[in-house]
Amino acid sequence: MEDIYKMILTMNLMPLIVVVIGTFLGILFKKYLFSKLKNLSDSSSWKGDDVVINAIDSVIVFWFFLGSLSVAFNDINFGDPYNGYISKIIVSFLVMSMTVTASRVSLGLLDVWSKNNTSLPSTGIFKGLINATIFSLGFLFVLQSFGISITPLITALGVGGLAVSLALKDTLSDLFGGINIILSKTMKEGDYVELSNGYQGYVKNIGWRYTTIQERANNVISIPNSVLSGSVSKNYTSMDAAFRVPIQVGVSYDSDLDHVEKVALEVAGKIYEELDCVSKDYKPTIRFREFAASSINFFIYFQGKKFGDHNVILNAFIKKLHKRFQEESIEIPYPIRTVIHKNEAKN
Repeated sequence: MEDIYKMILTMNLMPLIVVVIGTFLGILFKKYLFSKLKNLSDSSSWKGDDVVINAIDSVIVFWFFLGSLSVAFNDINFGDPYNGYISKIIVSFLVMSMTVTASRVSLGLLDVWSKNNTSLPSTGIFKGLINATIFSLGFLFVLQSFGISITPLITALGVGGLAVSLALKDTLSDLFGGINIILSKTMKEGDYVELSNGYQGYVKNIGWRYTTIQERANNVISIPNSVLSGSVSKNYTSMDAAFRVPIQVGVSYDSDLDHVEKVALEVAGKIYEELDCVSKDYKPTIRFREFAASSINFFIYFQGKKFGDHNVILNAFIKKLHKRFQEESIEIPYPIRTVIHKNEAKN
C-alpha cells in the first residue's frame, strides 16, 4: 500500500486532466447537442421518444465521466491485481447505470403503450415483472464482469425454483391470477366493478398478490388475485362507460296518460339540457310498463356518462317531476288495498 501511495504522489496530473476534460465534454454534449434532440422529441407527437430522451438525459454526463475515467486509468499502473479491480468497478458502475436507464425506458414505454392499447395496461404487476427481469440481468452482468461464473448460479436457481414454487404456491397462484385478470381484460385500473360477494368500487391497482378496490365511501378493499379471477364480476366501465338510468314512476288510474307522458318528457328534457352528467347521445324516453295494484307504472330512461351519475340524475328528476305533477294535478297514489267483508246471517 505504501508503494501505491508513493506512486499516486509522484504520478503526473494528466489522468486527472483527462477526467476533467471528459466530464466537461459530457456537460457540453448534454447542454448543446443532446438538448437539440430533446427539443425535437418535445415537438414530436409520439411520447415514446420523450421517455428515451429523458431517461438518458439523467445519466449522460455520468457515462462521459466513466469513459474518461477508464481512459485515465489506462495510463496509470497500480500493479496487479489493482488495475483489474478498478477496471471491473468502472464496468460495474456502467452496467448498473445502464440497467437503471433500461428500467426507466421500459416502464415509460409501457405507460405510453397502455394509453394507446388497452390489451396490455400499465399496472403494478407488469412493472414489477419488468423491473425484476431487468435488474436480474444487470446483476448477472456485474457478476460476469468480476469473473464470477453465472452458470452454476443459473443452475442452482433452476433447481431451487421448484422448491420455491412449492413454498410460495399461494403467492404464485395470486401472481398468475393477476396476469389472467389483465390479459383477459375483465377489468383494469380505473374501472368501476361489482363483485359477486357484494363489494363494488373503483379498481385502484392490480398488484403481485392483491387487487385493491376503492369503494365510493373511500374504503379500500384488498382482494387476492386468485379469488378475484375466479369470482363473478360486473364491470360498469369496460368498453363503454355510459350507464343507463331507469326511473320508475306510478300515476293514478284516473290520469290522462297522454298528458302524463307529455309532462314527464318535458321535465326529462330539462334534466337532459341542464345536467352535464347526462349523456347527450341518448335522449330520455318513456315507456308505460304495467297496471299495478294501485297505479299505472311507467319508466323514464336516461343515460349517464359513467357509473355514479345516476344518483345526480335521480335526485334532480324526482324533485322536478314531483313539483310539476303537483302543478298539473297529476296524482302519484299511495298504495291502496280495498277489503270487502261480508257477514252471513246465521240461522
